[in-house]
Amino acid sequence: GKGEGGTPEKGLSNKAKKKAAKKAAALAKKAASAAAEGGGRPPDEKLPVGAVDYTKDFFAKRANLTVSGQLNVETHCCAMSDVYTFGPTFRAENSHTSRHLAEFWMIEPEIAFADLHDDINLAEDYIKYCVTYALEVCKDDLNFFETSPFGEKGLVERLRNVIAAPFKRLTYTEGIEILKKVVADGHKFEDSDIKWGMDLGSEHERYLCETVFKKPVVLMDYPKGIKAFYMKLNEDGETVAAADILVPKIGELVGGSQREHRHGVLKERCIASGLEPKAVWWYLELRKFGTIPHAGFGLGFERLILFITGLENIRDVIPFPRAPGLAEF
Repeated sequence: GKGEGGTPEKGLSNKAKKKAAKKAAALAKKAASAAAEGGGRPPDEKLPVGAVDYTKDFFAKRANLTVSGQLNVETHCCAMSDVYTFGPTFRAENSHTSRHLAEFWMIEPEIAFADLHDDINLAEDYIKYCVTYALEVCKDDLNFFETSPFGEKGLVERLRNVIAAPFKRLTYTEGIEILKKVVADGHKFEDSDIKWGMDLGSEHERYLCETVFKKPVVLMDYPKGIKAFYMKLNEDGETVAAADILVPKIGELVGGSQREHRHGVLKERCIASGLEPKAVWWYLELRKFGTIPHAGFGLGFERLILFITGLENIRDVIPFPRAPGLAEF
């Protein structure tokens, strides 16, 4: 729901309206933070014109669709060891590509007493299991996809290559150095300004796994500035124990990390990321009196289907695709 709070008064100048909107946004942020702390808007505090009063909204606080079930399932992991969640997730990223959806399904395991390498091993095994199952059980379907006029020639061979050998593992820093050399040797990307700290695009990810190594690639130890607050800070203080698995045709298929289990460090990372620690008090509580090392990853189900079938557009592998500008169903 939109909540209550009124609309801008008639007769205001554009400058005044912008000022009111800015005040409204700031108050909304403050109200959301207060609600997350278990409180709400003080009864005597007046809302500026145009602000949403979240205390009168459905949940009596600001609430959003989830981008992941990971933070919640970590509570289960700490209680029951190895767990997973599989459900719909939502992204408001305005990406108009053949690999992005605004709503998709995600498989998210969380494993106890595990570090980043345990996490990567699980993710690699899982991908290989799914591909092997498809090759053995869905052989006729894969042959159909390969021989169809709209299919991918060489599909079965590409999938066999996935399970034939271990995935290539290297650090983000090593990946950046490879891409820098490629650009220096004359290769042109849409974004050829390769530098440490950048968020790699699909063209960079696919070049590493399709052209350089010709197999799935695991990139590890990303800069902390482009990754989430909950990822374990490495000893260098500049990178986090995160890993993405990049596969031919798709780019990123899996994103995972070892979680930050040190209470003080996690709280500092919240603040550095602009997140009010009290907004995630329950998440911090998991670490307050000591906890276990644990790790996990997320795998987009539709990207997995796209990868295995060889189809070109992710909107073709979900019954009711929803994307920026598209919510027909």
